[in-house]
Amino acid sequence: MTNWLSIRQSLPADVQLVAVSKYHSITQIAEAYAEGCRDFGESRVQELTVKQAALPQDIRWHFIGHLQTNKVRSLLKIRPYLIHSVDSEHLLAAIDAEAAKQGFVQDVLLELHVANEETKSGFNINEFHELLSSFNFHLSPYPHVRVRGLMGMSTNTDDEQEIRRCFRELHDQYHWMKCQLSIVNCQLSMGMSDDYHLAVSEGSTMVRIGSAIFGEAH
Repeated sequence: MTNWLSIRQSLPADVQLVAVSKYHSITQIAEAYAEGCRDFGESRVQELTVKQAALPQDIRWHFIGHLQTNKVRSLLKIRPYLIHSVDSEHLLAAIDAEAAKQGFVQDVLLELHVANEETKSGFNINEFHELLSSFNFHLSPYPHVRVRGLMGMSTNTDDEQEIRRCFRELHDQYHWMKCQLSIVNCQLSMGMSDDYHLAVSEGSTMVRIGSAIFGEAH
């Protein structure tokens, strides 16, 4: 069995738990599903496509990895519940254009870069504010994309103060965004296996937990 149920019970009721199933087997996902999990996170379009076809259709698939524009069409064909990792306006425009072709509106989160690491992707604060200034409250220049909130990661460190700094910065921008765009049910996706307790204490509404649920991927 997985640890999904014990982690779910340890979280506040209003914090959504996304079980990060990337690199884990269909059998393991089915075990978590049997425990009650319906939200799973994947980071590769091809792997997600295979799993989506093999597993129950009421699963809410979250795409959490870096998304290349040439994979947007394939990803949108399976209608993911939420794309967490929109890290540029170029990608936002590509998702909007493809969703328009396929005739639906795709829910996304904007990925914000606040960590002290160049390798992590996402909008910087200035880019984020510039993008939102082009929105007219909830009326976006991208009508086939529904922005539902923010996603971000902390610096990869054991320094709790630095981790909290990242999460507080994300929460501050999340609060500003909610006011700026009047987003209903706005989400803040932050916190993973090693730091989700800190993320929840700093205001996360959605945590992405993999190894603490499934064990280390092989």
